Amino acid sequence: MSEGGMTVLDGTHLRSLQVSLPDSDVTLTGAQVLDFAESKASDSLFGLSLPQCLKSSALHRVNVDDDISFRRSELTREAATSKLNDYLTAIADELKDNPLVVSILDGNTLRLFLEDEDDFAMLAENIFTDLDTKDKGKISKGELRNALVHMGVEMGIPPFEEFPLLNDILKKHGAEGEEELGQSQFAELLQPILQEVADSLAQKHVAFIHNIKIVNGSKLRKGLPGTKGKELGLPPSEANEAVILLYDAVFADVESGKCAAESEDVFRDLVKEILEKFAEQLEANPVYCDLDN
Repeated sequence: MSEGGMTVLDGTHLRSLQVSLPDSDVTLTGAQVLDFAESKASDSLFGLSLPQCLKSSALHRVNVDDDISFRRSELTREAATSKLNDYLTAIADELKDNPLVVSILDGNTLRLFLEDEDDFAMLAENIFTDLDTKDKGKISKGELRNALVHMGVEMGIPPFEEFPLLNDILKKHGAEGEEELGQSQFAELLQPILQEVADSLAQKHVAFIHNIKIVNGSKLRKGLPGTKGKELGLPPSEANEAVILLYDAVFADVESGKCAAESEDVFRDLVKEILEKFAEQLEANPVYCDLDN
C-alpha cells in the first residue's frame, strides 16, 4: 500500500508469495532455510534488506529463540519446507503488526527535476545558497557531496551508506577537492551527476526505511495484556490533530451507547467496546507516528 510518495509494507506482498526449496536429495541446514526465506522475502519487498529486529521477531514467532543453534541444525526436506513457509508467514504477520514505511528510489523524482530547466535551475540555486554559508558566492567542488546529502531521500537521493555508488559517481565527475565554483559552474557540474544517479537508480532501485511507526489497530485486535496505550498499540493522544479526532470519534461512539459502568462486568464490557472502536478506526485510518520527533 502507498501513502504520500511512501510505500507501506504490511505483509500483503508476502502472503501471495509462492516459494519452494531448490531440488535436493540431501538434508538442509537451518541456515540455508533462513537465508533462502529471507532472500525470497527481500525480493518480494523491492529488494529491501530485512531489518534485524524484523527477522528476530519473526523467528520468535516460529519458536526459534536460539538463532545460532537453529542455523547449525540439519532438517529433512519436509521439515525444511514447513519451517520455510512458517518463517515467511511470521515475517508477514510481523509486518502486519509493525508495518515498515519505505521510499522506493528509482530515479523518477530526479528525472522530474532534470526534465524541467526552470525547476532544475531553482533547485541548483537553492542548494548553492544553502551551502554558501559565508556568502562568498563560491563553494568548493567537495561540497557536491553535501549537496546530495542536502537533497536527501525526499528529492530522490539515497543515503551514501545505502548507495555507495554515489562516491564513484562524484569521483567520476571530478566533484572533489577545494577548487571553487560559482553558482552557474555548480549547476553545470550538478546536472550530469544527478542524471547518472537517476540512471543508476533506474537500473537498481533502493528501498529506504523511514523511522515512522504506523498504528493500525492490529495489536488491539489481538487483545494484548496490559492497560498502557503504547503496549496495546494505541497512538499517544497528543500526537497530532488526526489522533485527537480519532479519540474524539471513539469516545463519542461509546458515549452515545452507554457511559455508566455500574459493575465490574459492565466496566469490562465498556473497556472492550472502547478498544474495539479504536481497532476499527485505526484499521480504516492508520496513524503515522514520526519516531524522530
